[in-house]
Amino acid sequence: MGEAVIVAGIGSRKGVSKEQVLGAINAALGAHDLDLARLDALSTGKLKQHEEAIFQAGRQLRRAVIIIGDAELAEAGRRTKSHSALSLEKTGAPSLSEAAALAAAGPDSRLLGPRVALQSVTCAIAISGDKA
Repeated sequence: MGEAVIVAGIGSRKGVSKEQVLGAINAALGAHDLDLARLDALSTGKLKQHEEAIFQAGRQLRRAVIIIGDAELAEAGRRTKSHSALSLEKTGAPSLSEAAALAAAGPDSRLLGPRVALQSVTCAIAISGDKA
C-alpha cells in the first residue's frame, strides 16, 4: 500500500479572505496534530469554484484545489459527521467541507473528525483508505 492522501475540504461564506481560509486550514490540521507538510490537496464544491480566496490559499500552500461535482458531493455527504440545512440545500451535502474532503480523498476515505469552523470558513480533514 502507498502512503495515505490527506485532503482539506473547504466551505465558506462568499467573499472570505485568503487569510481566513489559511487560518481554518491551520486550525483543522492542528486539531488533528498534523503538520502542513502532510497535506496533499485542498478541495471544495462547484458552488465555490469562483471563490478566489480558496485558490489563493492553494497557490500559497503549493497545493492543488480539487473541485468536486454535485453528484460526488451528495454521494460523499452520506459519510459526513456534521449537518447544515443550508449546506444541504445549496450543495446536496450536509457539510460542504466534509463531503469535499471525503470525495477528493477517495471512496475508502474517512474524516479525522468533524469540520472546524473559523471566521466564516469551515475546514474538514479526510484521509484516504491507506495507512497514514
